Amino acid sequence: MNEKLIIILIVLIYFSPVFYQLFILLKERKEENKKLLKKLFIFTKYSFLILILTSIVLGTLSHTNFLDYEKPITFDKYDHITFQNFRGLDFFKKSLYGNERFAYVVTSIDSDIEDNSVTVKSLFYPSRSFVYKKNTNSKELLTHEKYHIKITELFARKAKEKISNLSIFDKNKIEGIISDIKIQERAFQKEYDYNTFHSNLLSKQKNTRKKLIVY
Repeated sequence: MNEKLIIILIVLIYFSPVFYQLFILLKERKEENKKLLKKLFIFTKYSFLILILTSIVLGTLSHTNFLDYEKPITFDKYDHITFQNFRGLDFFKKSLYGNERFAYVVTSIDSDIEDNSVTVKSLFYPSRSFVYKKNTNSKELLTHEKYHIKITELFARKAKEKISNLSIFDKNKIEGIISDIKIQERAFQKEYDYNTFHSNLLSKQKNTRKKLIVY
């Protein structure tokens, strides 16, 4: 079932007693119902407040699992990354094209530009990445997801190479290089998933990996 429909259904069920009582009170419209209506509106207000706070908490944990937090990992730890590092939460478990064996990895190119220096590195976010089944033993799936990390590192190195070729330290040019590289990296990530059908086409996956040798 669609996630939005599930949320709407939960809200309707949660507030169904309120809607029912409101309907009865409005239908009768007696003087003594005013107090009940006031109490009902107070209850509804606090219920919405609880619902909003719950949504904020769930939304925050869906973005980053602070209950089982692990700080971003740099590429030098690449060989040690396993599905145990995928600590993110997905509150609406689902399948990917009918396949329940899937994962989601979050990476980024991080940069820090100071007066006369710049640092560019690739990061893997364990607490934002998740695997549908924690006990999965699929080496192919893990390899596929880890290559997303390798792609990010590849483009981070391209950014550093372009920056090192600048004749002078120009902050605006450096920011432009990093911005363009990030766009290229995201496009390549999507192409990688599309060409490999999210790791389901192993032959395509192997061909794509030949382009991603990171020394």
